[in-house]
Amino acid sequence: MEQPRPEYPRPQFVREDWLCLNGEWGFEIDHGDTGLERGLKTADLTGKIIVPFCPESELSGVEHKDCMAAVWYRRTVTIPIEWTGKSVLLHFGAVDYDATVWVNEIEVVRHRGGFTPFIADLRSVAKPGETITIVVRARDYRNQPMPRGKQSTRYGSYSCFYTRTTGIWQTVWLEPVPEIALKRPRITPDVANSCFHLVQPITQNAPGLRLRATLTGEETICSAETRADRDFAPHLTLSLPDDAVRLWKITDPYLYGITLELIDAAGNVVDKAECYAGLRSVAIDGKKVRLNGEVVFQRLVLDQGYYPDGVLTAPSDAALKRDIELSQAAGFNGARLHQKVFEERFLYWADKLGYLVWGEFADWGCAGYGPENDHQQPTVSYVTQWLEAVERDYNHPALIGWCGLNETWQPLHDRITALDDATRAIFLATKALDLSRPVLDTSGYSHRVLETDIYDSHDYDQNPETFAKRHAGLAEDKPFLNKHREKEESVPYRGQPYFVSEFGGIWWNPNVKEGDDSWGYGERVKNLDEFYARFEGLCNVLLDDANMFGYCYTQLTDIQPEENGVYTFWREPKFDIERLRQVQIRMAAIEKE
Repeated sequence: MEQPRPEYPRPQFVREDWLCLNGEWGFEIDHGDTGLERGLKTADLTGKIIVPFCPESELSGVEHKDCMAAVWYRRTVTIPIEWTGKSVLLHFGAVDYDATVWVNEIEVVRHRGGFTPFIADLRSVAKPGETITIVVRARDYRNQPMPRGKQSTRYGSYSCFYTRTTGIWQTVWLEPVPEIALKRPRITPDVANSCFHLVQPITQNAPGLRLRATLTGEETICSAETRADRDFAPHLTLSLPDDAVRLWKITDPYLYGITLELIDAAGNVVDKAECYAGLRSVAIDGKKVRLNGEVVFQRLVLDQGYYPDGVLTAPSDAALKRDIELSQAAGFNGARLHQKVFEERFLYWADKLGYLVWGEFADWGCAGYGPENDHQQPTVSYVTQWLEAVERDYNHPALIGWCGLNETWQPLHDRITALDDATRAIFLATKALDLSRPVLDTSGYSHRVLETDIYDSHDYDQNPETFAKRHAGLAEDKPFLNKHREKEESVPYRGQPYFVSEFGGIWWNPNVKEGDDSWGYGERVKNLDEFYARFEGLCNVLLDDANMFGYCYTQLTDIQPEENGVYTFWREPKFDIERLRQVQIRMAAIEKE
């Protein structure tokens, strides 16, 4: 059997040695979450599964669609003897939702959160050359508050809620590291000064230790070195000569290579990793968002990252790349990565292909909205998981903004709720971790952070004429605002860059019959001509608005009963894709300087 998803899972920080553990694992569904009591930690499991695909998916070989309180995995593997002298790290790309991992019956890590990676250090448990048994228990919750994104809490999919994902759904892998090792760096491009600022965390210091970074293009461009025996996270600046400056643009997504070396007092390289970086800036100029000093209208599409055979997991690395290419073919230059932390390989392809993305979290299901659900707000857990995502994706040049919340409904009232606190905590924590990108406090509905860098709304009005009237007030700093049950929800707009971050969602399936489980936004168009007229009319309203910096059209593909995609769920075109591209690629009013 060919190993599924064999590609390196962390393309922004690559070490030469690693071992992919994707493939067949022992597996058992634990419907009552009683497996620990029944001895499943040490027992042979009754079934098999193909990792990294979730048990709900066809590609897993299980395809169990009902809710599962817990699932168990078991795999025996021999650590390569060639790794002698190094510690071994066990990596999980993502496990949904509450994971406990044992190696040789010793608990090595717990992690809560279904969308972000975690690591177990096996140095005190096993050494190279030894055979280890890995056991994973993943608990999932049907009705408890937790970030689940668009995963259905019912038996089946409905409306805009889709098949659940339980357990492992991203690559599992082993990696050898030295006792003193590099961690993932933080690389910040500085276009104004033609350089990269690099902060390099390390596991510990030692006398005489040094850090060297080398920047490459077609050939070696420059190198910088600093002491690494005093500071826990040494800093370096890699300055480019004028003839080596090449910006990362959507029309020319140029990437520099960076080699990182940790050198001991004797001059030996004790750890080495390969990274890459794009020289790209994001700036706010009134209502304009500038990339490298230029106004680029953000023609975004809502991408939810679901697949008919893999659910949240792409069937192949090529499928991740193809989704971006399909979007670009229709005239979009980027995406809101909606209600999901995408696989890092997707961001790698966005970097390579010049595709703008907004990082978002799967906050739906995290808690109830409004004061009546104040007791349900798991603020600390949410912020923890969100910051894991921000830390993972910081270095990707294609990522040009953050948004940790989506459609929070918070009526203004005289009592501060935990959701107020959570909204502000997420905003401030993101700004503390990343000062190089704008942060949107929440997408649509309740803007509750006065300092939010971006302001937006969601508007699924299907009539271009009334759609235009709703947004005409932006020229006078009176933008269209979402209201829930006609209650005022947002702090006052103060002239930030503004965009309609969800619109369209035009419902089209020519084969739908009465009683079919199919839906989209508004009244379904009757024919293709009506679709093209509606699509062009809605896009033109926003392209012609000199105060609008972008938009996000719903959505890239159909997903189960939601049939408002540009493509089918199986990525087949539903429309004349070139015609859609021609609608979008003309110059937007805000780009005319």
